[in-house]
Amino acid sequence: MNKIQATQNLDKVVSQIEGARLRVSDHHIVKLIAVSKYSSTKDIETLYNVGQRAYGENKVQDLKEKMVILDELPLEWHFIGHLQKNKINNLIDAKPTLMHSLDSLELAHELNKKLLAKNRTMKCLLQINCANEESKTGFKEEEAFDAYKSILKDCSAIKLIGVMSIGAHSKERLEIKKSFLSTKKIYEQVKPFGARYCSMGMSSDFELAIECGSNMIRVGSSLFK
Repeated sequence: MNKIQATQNLDKVVSQIEGARLRVSDHHIVKLIAVSKYSSTKDIETLYNVGQRAYGENKVQDLKEKMVILDELPLEWHFIGHLQKNKINNLIDAKPTLMHSLDSLELAHELNKKLLAKNRTMKCLLQINCANEESKTGFKEEEAFDAYKSILKDCSAIKLIGVMSIGAHSKERLEIKKSFLSTKKIYEQVKPFGARYCSMGMSSDFELAIECGSNMIRVGSSLFK
């Protein structure tokens, strides 16, 4: 990907974000995370040079490797994949800006235990399986609010600052919208407890997600092509 292509890709996505957020409110701010899991460090550097700062990786090893190679750039790194328990220490050592995928109480307690042992904290989002799909991890809609409060109470090293979900795996716009609105409803419930981010929306559906209240989107293929 050359600089011209990167500029065109980023400009198009930013323009789409602008249109969607203005349909919500003049004051609605949306943070863009560039999902770089299939991209080279060279492509990341190219996109950085045209203005993109925040990047998301699905695998801890890939995250660490890219962070080391691109260490001199002031990038913001996000972990957005499912975290296996045997990778927790590696993720803690990587010091991501935000971990998006806290998807079970068991994981939360294990992560908290290892953070305390290293005298560290980590900002996280609670992952919600808003479409109740077997193929996805995360808390069910009806248990998410109680889980959020439980983690705040019992896991002092985890700083919960919002929620994350993946839209329904469907071609039906109404089904996807319904799943986004379910997540937004939970976000509104946890806002009094310090939640700042409602992370939902990817390349195929981020405009709809923003219209449903998302203020953080994770876009890969539309930026890296």
